[in-house]
Amino acid sequence: MDDTKEKILIVDDQFGIRILLNEVLQKEGYKTFQAANGVQALEITKKHSPDLVLLDMKIPGMDGIEILKRMKEIDPDIRVIIMTAYGELDMIQEAKDLGAITHFAKPFDIDDIRSAVRENMPIK
Repeated sequence: MDDTKEKILIVDDQFGIRILLNEVLQKEGYKTFQAANGVQALEITKKHSPDLVLLDMKIPGMDGIEILKRMKEIDPDIRVIIMTAYGELDMIQEAKDLGAITHFAKPFDIDDIRSAVRENMPIK
C-alpha cells in the first residue's frame, strides 16, 4: 500500500457530493476514503488514520457534531474541515470549539476546497 500519499476522508450522506470531492481530491494526488454515515466514518478513522477529514454536519443518524466528538476521541490530533448548509452558525461554532479547523458553506466552490485542503494538510 502506498503510505506516502496523504489520506483524506470524505463524510457526506449525499452520494453526488462524495463522488465530486473524491474525484477532485484524487486528481490532486490524495488517497481518499468515503463514508456515508457516522459509523462508516469512525471505522475508517480507526483503520486508516486519515490526515484530514471533510465532514458534513447534516447527516442522518449520528450528526456531524457527534461524529467530530468521536473522531477526536479516536485521534485527538485529527484535522477536520466541516461542511454546512447556509445558516448553521451555532453548529459551526460548536464544531470549532470541538477542534474543527475551518468550515465551508454549501454549495461550495471546488477551488476553495482544494486550497483549504492544501493549506490544512498536516506537514509530514
